[in-house]
Amino acid sequence: MEITGRPVLSSQEQLQLNNFVRDYNISINPTRQPQQSLGKDDFLKILITQLSYQDPTSPMEDKQFIAQMAQFSTLEQMTGMAKDFSKLTSMLMGNEATSALGKNVEVVAGERTVQGIVQAVTRGETPQVLVNGSFYNWDHVLKVFADE
Repeated sequence: MEITGRPVLSSQEQLQLNNFVRDYNISINPTRQPQQSLGKDDFLKILITQLSYQDPTSPMEDKQFIAQMAQFSTLEQMTGMAKDFSKLTSMLMGNEATSALGKNVEVVAGERTVQGIVQAVTRGETPQVLVNGSFYNWDHVLKVFADE
């Protein structure tokens, strides 16, 4: 079938083509997984490729180049901030869990709720509390009761 002089693939042909392209890409680089977003390394590769293939008689305008470098710098700073926020969140969760030491808590454990005194706390990315002889992730704690 043709529309405006261009051949159009049937759904079967489109599926075969997509499978061929996917299989070919896997064969040339089997460890690379497709991503839905670009990181700073991808952005830098695009910028370098763009600079490598630009016409020397008509180079990229200064304004365009400066704007792209500003975008790259912003992307790098945002990546750093995301990592810092992740660290800060872990620290806050650890401090919050530590503050519950010796206090009575209510924890969700699957289908049931457990209540008891926090006997120990582990630190790290996902702090855990020891209640009634079992460890539970801090984010499963529903309530922390005040000392009486």
